[in-house]
Amino acid sequence: MTEKAGEPFVGRTLVIDSATEACSVALFDETTRLAGDFRMLGRGHAEALVPMIAALPNRGRAARIVVALGPGSFTGVRVGLAAARALALAWGSEVLGYSTLAMVAAIARDQAGAVPVGVAMTGGHGEWFTESFAADGSLTRPLASQRPEDAALSMAEEVIAGTQAEALVGRRGHGTALAVWPDARAFPLLPEGALLSDTRPLYGRAPDARLPGGLPGPHS
Repeated sequence: MTEKAGEPFVGRTLVIDSATEACSVALFDETTRLAGDFRMLGRGHAEALVPMIAALPNRGRAARIVVALGPGSFTGVRVGLAAARALALAWGSEVLGYSTLAMVAAIARDQAGAVPVGVAMTGGHGEWFTESFAADGSLTRPLASQRPEDAALSMAEEVIAGTQAEALVGRRGHGTALAVWPDARAFPLLPEGALLSDTRPLYGRAPDARLPGGLPGPHS
């Protein structure tokens, strides 16, 4: 296919995931991955993300940009969204989002088979972000921020995935733990219904403080 100069590459999707300690990018032509990168950064997403995108073929240029919305690190979520929106403005691209927990569940189903999956990820203030998915990837229990003991009691799935999967399975004494991180390179594993046109951040918990007048303050 011949592209006109200055237009985004039709059929290509740039995926950005910087919502957790992991940072990843990938470029797809339809469902074929052209290139990707995954790094465990911990911190420093703002400095690493743009060079990672720039290292992709054609500097990651795509007609569609898909970005992780969280929940996860407040800073990481904002960094990914800012990059996606800036590139979309420059390229005239469409922007969609997805939940980091939906991505973790999709990777877990790829590893464990078509089975229900519970996801437990590190949250804020000692709590865990949890969510449950059916074998087809549809949502069965909505996103929540729970104390570890409550999460262990409420999650019935035998397969638990995420950064706190081993801890949750250990607490309740049964099940299979998959220590999975969200990864942009696994984008084709997401069910179609996981893509969101509303790209507001998914924080997973209420604000830690409120500004004068009752307006919500920043999350941790």
